[in-house]
Amino acid sequence: MNAPKIVVIGSINMDLVTSSPRFPQPGETLLGMGFHQYMGGKGANQAVAAARLGAKVSLIGAVGSDHFGQALLDNLRKEQVNTDAVRIIQDQPSGMANITVAEGDNHIIVVSGANFSLTPADVHNEEQRIADADVVMAQLETPLDTVIAGAKLAKKYGKPFILNPAPAQKLPQELINLTSLLTPNAYELAISLGLSENLSPEEMLRQSPCQVVMTLGSKGALFNDETGAQHSQPSFKVTPVDTTGAGDTFNSTLAVFLKQGLHEAVKKACAAAAISVTRPGAQGGMPLYKELEAFLTKQ
Repeated sequence: MNAPKIVVIGSINMDLVTSSPRFPQPGETLLGMGFHQYMGGKGANQAVAAARLGAKVSLIGAVGSDHFGQALLDNLRKEQVNTDAVRIIQDQPSGMANITVAEGDNHIIVVSGANFSLTPADVHNEEQRIADADVVMAQLETPLDTVIAGAKLAKKYGKPFILNPAPAQKLPQELINLTSLLTPNAYELAISLGLSENLSPEEMLRQSPCQVVMTLGSKGALFNDETGAQHSQPSFKVTPVDTTGAGDTFNSTLAVFLKQGLHEAVKKACAAAAISVTRPGAQGGMPLYKELEAFLTKQ
């Protein structure tokens, strides 16, 4: 496989995960059962997932000038992600997510920190990097005008722009028009386009003004081609351990194999996501290229 060049515009977070027997009441102190620290943020996750699959990846993002920021940069470099376009913000903390897991559910508080200091100017400073890319990716954990700046540059140079609209918000028409592939789940698609959540996935796709690859969790994916015709890709049967990062893995795999055609890219994206949920941690579960090939050979 010729290694595609991928530019990711997105967030970089430290995930602080505490497991607890239950959620505390207001004012109550509980003894937790365990604590783990994971590298995260949708931008960083997508960058690592694409690099694991052999792509040449650059990340445009921001971290704080703190211990977390240095650890996050070290991890990205270890994963062979180019961090030359990651700014270090002096007066902001690195992004972090405080996650409590209990009773099969979780409570999450995200502090965006340096991620929301990423500006359109930062993206424009990397114009040549985008011009040289094969695919440009983004999510919505950085300011919307920064995402739009990246989409405009991708359009200027004729590069596919893949947008994962999460966290979900109503998208401006300008960004929809600039997006080559929108990659939401059903809820995110409804919010992004202002559709009723009561519609079936098929009807949502019919009403979408752009090309969509919709993730359906354990049911696989549903997508429309350039003609508007709909296609489905079943999921691969595995025993899940941790679904964190599966969506980021899906998106990156889609980008890495997009030149092979959308049908093949979606199939491989579903396979990579399936592998990722069999191992703990968002980045910890992301497969290498050889693991993806071996998995598909066994199907």
